[in-house]
Amino acid sequence: MSDEVDNTLMIIAAGEFSVGILGNAFIGLVNCMDWMKNRKIASVDLILTSLAISRICLLCIIIFDSFTLVLYPDVYSTGQQMRILDFFWTLTNHLNVWFAACLSIFYFLKIANFFHPFFLWMKWRIDRVIPRILLVCLVLSVVISLPVTENWNDDFRRCIKVKRKTNLTLRCRENKDQYVSIKVCLNLLTLVPLSVSLISFFLLILSLWRHTRQMQLSATGFRDASIEAHMGAMKAVISFLLLFLAYYLSFLVVTFSYFIPKSDLAVIVSELIALIYPSSHSFILILGNTKLRQAFLSMLCHLYTPGGYYSDYT
Repeated sequence: MSDEVDNTLMIIAAGEFSVGILGNAFIGLVNCMDWMKNRKIASVDLILTSLAISRICLLCIIIFDSFTLVLYPDVYSTGQQMRILDFFWTLTNHLNVWFAACLSIFYFLKIANFFHPFFLWMKWRIDRVIPRILLVCLVLSVVISLPVTENWNDDFRRCIKVKRKTNLTLRCRENKDQYVSIKVCLNLLTLVPLSVSLISFFLLILSLWRHTRQMQLSATGFRDASIEAHMGAMKAVISFLLLFLAYYLSFLVVTFSYFIPKSDLAVIVSELIALIYPSSHSFILILGNTKLRQAFLSMLCHLYTPGGYYSDYT
């Protein structure tokens, strides 16, 4: 790639990274300040803070890979260094989708209107078990990511450059096939929490439809707080699903680029697309959360009004 293309791509990546860091750091800072002030943290704030921290880590990994690929391409000349980055990217990737699934389940249990005994039991218990669920998600993500570290020293980039038929070529083919199988399985595992988010979304739609129908039967002609809560939760879930789909496709391109020679441009463009998900979704969550939205508006007023009063968002 030319220097002009490299510089342009790096500027875009740096901009997306900065926006994502600011948005996710804002979520974490506001919730941590509220935690310190009230000596306790709400379940939704704990989920949002965990999601923000995991996305900050994911942003750092993606931007590190982008700059390394452009500025220091020889760093990945050994399989060990590639596997280290692969492990942490896989770990943060699974953490993000599992934490987002937890958020979808939480919205569903708190907002949906069903009277099934099991649903009511889960609705009553969810606040108590959220910390344990998040811990299980962390442990599960680490366990899922461990297979990436197998064959720690395999040099895939050297394997790609081998053109003549040698014993090395055969070993490379076997190792690459094994690596592809592992990556495919790990990527398919993300479909589990993604399916949970989809189920939560469709159940929210069902709950909204039932609630709207009841209002029509009671001749109520205006939208109540329950409908507004349903709509807000559905916007958060569907925005996550759409953005994650674009991120997931980009992640697949980056994953299998190790086996495609001269694919650096495709990798960097894919990483730019991948950066959109952890960067933009944080602001969607901020605008959809009353406390975070008030704190964000107060901060803007403080920044653009010299000597302005920074109101308490709590």
